[in-house]
Amino acid sequence: MKVYRSRIVDEMLKDRLEAKGAVVIEGPKWCGKTTTALQVAGSVLKMDEPSKRDANIQMSEIEPSRLLAGETPRLIDEWQIAPKIWDATRYEVDTRGEEGQFILTGSAVPAESEEITHSGTGRFTWLMMRPMSLYESGESSGEVSLKELFGKPDRIVGTNNHKIDDLAFLICRGGWPRAIDMKEKAALSQAEDYFDAVVRSDINRADGVNKNPERVKRLMRSYARNQGSQIAITTLKDDIKANDTETLNEDTIAAYINALKKIFVVEDMPAWNPNLRSKTAIRSSDTRYFVDPSIATAALGIGPSDLINDLNTMGLLFEALCVRDLRVYAESLGGDVLHYRDKSGLECDTVIHLRNGNYGFAEIKLGGQKLIEEGVKNLKSLERKIDTEKMPGPSFMMIIAGVGDFAYRREDGIYIVPIGCLKH
Repeated sequence: MKVYRSRIVDEMLKDRLEAKGAVVIEGPKWCGKTTTALQVAGSVLKMDEPSKRDANIQMSEIEPSRLLAGETPRLIDEWQIAPKIWDATRYEVDTRGEEGQFILTGSAVPAESEEITHSGTGRFTWLMMRPMSLYESGESSGEVSLKELFGKPDRIVGTNNHKIDDLAFLICRGGWPRAIDMKEKAALSQAEDYFDAVVRSDINRADGVNKNPERVKRLMRSYARNQGSQIAITTLKDDIKANDTETLNEDTIAAYINALKKIFVVEDMPAWNPNLRSKTAIRSSDTRYFVDPSIATAALGIGPSDLINDLNTMGLLFEALCVRDLRVYAESLGGDVLHYRDKSGLECDTVIHLRNGNYGFAEIKLGGQKLIEEGVKNLKSLERKIDTEKMPGPSFMMIIAGVGDFAYRREDGIYIVPIGCLKH
């Protein structure tokens, strides 16, 4: 039996159980939602257990309260299979009048959401889980804390043990918990299997509509080629249209993307809209990302050696890996990860923005002093644009690097932090 690896959401889950009657854990399949919930659950109902699935669905229609009986917190796994259990859970929370009664886990937004009559406001709280960050998988030393960077430390220290080959493997393997301790070939196959499952069946669960598997493949390949960009749906359509013999329109592409979002395969990044000194127009398009970089490599059919031979592609997918980790770390701080781009072409890969209004800039560079200096120039240019009479300046500015031996603070105050040193 595998030993449970602690997750950053462990403490977040406990805190939310103390604050609300039910916690809803959402996220992609295989990211560890059920395993994490089992660490604190008093009893379990697995809605998709093959021998009981039909009976569970039938009971949710007739007398759902029987499914909710058990020691608390009671885990209802894959609850979206029977959407009516949502209202029953809300009613039970109201009736009991106590916190920490239920944990609902799901890897898809329910297709039949019209069966849900109450939003759950005041009774439910939500928790997003993603594949493991490098710190959670034991592949970041965690010597530099994102939380502590908001305090503007005068000095940081950290040693990075990752070389370019290591990073290529980590990008392709991804943060899937079951892959972490496997040998290389088996570990790499997990993302490939995940991709195949999405194409063959999982995407259809999102809205109950069967989709053309080859079209799904082509869309995901196009998405993979455009990780970290603000590419429009029209461009995605044109990218895959050449090999699509059927009529293809933007509504179809949008529907496919929406389905991928509903099963948490795609997690695009919203734009950050600050107060600027000038009237520079800010681009508001979302940046395209999969929830894990390994989905992109699986979609493209490439492995670690392919990335080493194409450092431009590797740089884009390294950015996707860092975005995944930053999202995991920022969420634990009550923050979001956003991007900035204006009409002048100035952009910042990530803005970590907390609920209290504090924020920090982070540019992501695979390595090399020239690229790092370009990132530093971007950060300083953006800092000068902020209207500090209307909002505070950035709490920190950071370059997240792939290769490089150490984490340190430059004389100009900008932090250089290898991703293999970072934690929440």
